[in-house]
Amino acid sequence: MSKLEVKNLHVAVMDEEDKGQPQQKEILKGVNLTINTGEIHAVMGPNGTGKSTLSQAIMGNPAYKVTEGDVLLDGKSLLKLPVDERARAGLFLAMQYPAEIAGITNVEFMRAAINARRPENDQIPVMDFMKLLDKNLALLDMSDDIVERYLNEGFSGGEKKRNEILQLMMIQPKFAILDEIDSGLDIDALKVVSKGVNALRGPEFGSLIITHYQRLLNYIIPDAVHIMMDGQIVESGGPDLAKKLEAEGYTGLRNDLGLDVKLTDEI
Repeated sequence: MSKLEVKNLHVAVMDEEDKGQPQQKEILKGVNLTINTGEIHAVMGPNGTGKSTLSQAIMGNPAYKVTEGDVLLDGKSLLKLPVDERARAGLFLAMQYPAEIAGITNVEFMRAAINARRPENDQIPVMDFMKLLDKNLALLDMSDDIVERYLNEGFSGGEKKRNEILQLMMIQPKFAILDEIDSGLDIDALKVVSKGVNALRGPEFGSLIITHYQRLLNYIIPDAVHIMMDGQIVESGGPDLAKKLEAEGYTGLRNDLGLDVKLTDEI
């Protein structure tokens, strides 16, 4: 079993809105979270509360400065590791807006990503790679020609999200952070994407799902749900917490908790 721990995490970004002078703006204000392999956790919350900041900080985006606290994988701090080293250690981030990369095909990218986590003298055999690829393409109802296209170039929003899940299934990390993988998906695509995540569920895989909506959690039933507001996790519970939130909204939860949270743009 592996463990991903977020301990008292404070994260800041540079904000240039103050008369044109860059100022450090604190986004996360002491987040604590522990995920074990074999578990799927969901983080929900209104815009501007730091959900995406949490995902970027865990993965090591240098634009997000950790000012206090720590992120640990199996007891070892990740804070000094660059993004690629965190990926090799077993983390994966499916981004809300996947980048387009011309000149690198999907198949090249996935083989390189898999081999980057293996010793140089133990690269994945081509036939093994192709068998796994064919299996995952079929499960996600994706056409074979997508693997020869440049990475996300010219893809629709739904194709990009399916492609992120295809990469996840090929790389098989210890932990996947899925940042709004349901945004922009119709119901059929949502079911397919959820099918891919559920196929990975097991003792060697854990996931943190960031979402606004209960509908995704109807298909990927989480072990725990956390509500984030104003840079902190203010409530945690089981799947019923998401259903309560869907019924009562954030206003009802803020009133229950005695909070006064100003909603802003997503960070």
